[in-house]
Amino acid sequence: MVRPWVPRVTFRFRLAEADVAPNATHVLLGAGGCVGTALAAALVARGDRVRLVSRSGCATTGAESCAADLLDPAAVAKSIDEGSVVYLLAGLRYDRRVWADQWPRIMRNVVDACSARDARLIFFDNVYMYGPVEGPMTEDSAVKPSSRKGRVRARIADDVLTAARAGRLRACIARSADFYGPHCATSVLNVLALAPLAKRGRAKWQANPDLPHSFTYVPDCARALPLLADAEDVWTQVWHMPTAAPPLTGRELVALAARHMGVQPRLMVLRPWMLRAAGLFDRTIAELVEMLYQYTRPYVFDSSKFERRFGFRPTPYSDGLAQTASGFRQERG
Repeated sequence: MVRPWVPRVTFRFRLAEADVAPNATHVLLGAGGCVGTALAAALVARGDRVRLVSRSGCATTGAESCAADLLDPAAVAKSIDEGSVVYLLAGLRYDRRVWADQWPRIMRNVVDACSARDARLIFFDNVYMYGPVEGPMTEDSAVKPSSRKGRVRARIADDVLTAARAGRLRACIARSADFYGPHCATSVLNVLALAPLAKRGRAKWQANPDLPHSFTYVPDCARALPLLADAEDVWTQVWHMPTAAPPLTGRELVALAARHMGVQPRLMVLRPWMLRAAGLFDRTIAELVEMLYQYTRPYVFDSSKFERRFGFRPTPYSDGLAQTASGFRQERG
């Protein structure tokens, strides 16, 4: 019997957007900071395969370590597996010239690599692109940067969302307020206020300590980011990371932290003129001056969209500061 000829058709099945392959690699690009460290620990604890990518090749128990320069497109592509989840967590030197030169290149490398590998991308972002905002900052706040660093952040965020809307990749933005937490060496609150208090010195606060200022607790970010990775309805959107509300004033934050540390709430206010004068001799301080608007008006960060979607309760400031104070005690020990 002669069988009729039937054309051969090959089907390529692709995972639905909500499906994360059980063995998918979670790739942390720029893993050496406090957010990357906390996220890596959270992912390892839930049994995920984790790859840490950094210039130094930082390591965490239970995770693979990979040294790579995010400015090198070949190195970025090599670090990302097919179908992986990629978190862009990189922090560059706090210099607008470095940001303007390197951030667009890094973002182009990451978007291209994720597109080629069918990887999902979560970009951990800040709020600089909003500029001064009247009222709470939400995901719908207008993008009106008033600083040079803010214009860079606006550009690279647009690069991500434009590529996602064009169908090149699945990507979303996880946006955080200023952050704090245990062992967080890059947090402005930790560096200027909490670390000096831990040494029985004076906390420092920029411009006006009597205005409310939101801070995002880093361990909350570590819990929240995997929720985005696992969800089906988050892509091509901005999500504010869970942040306690209402925000405290700088003076209230210092008093609460001092109580947990068992020290006096001594406070020194860094007036704008003081920062401008010091900036003549210190590049990092000079870079803070264009961001002073964040301390001369209320800085209120609204994360209710994320909280409603995931039923997430942010860590209260009292609990977060207690854990951060404990971290400083451990470091002294």
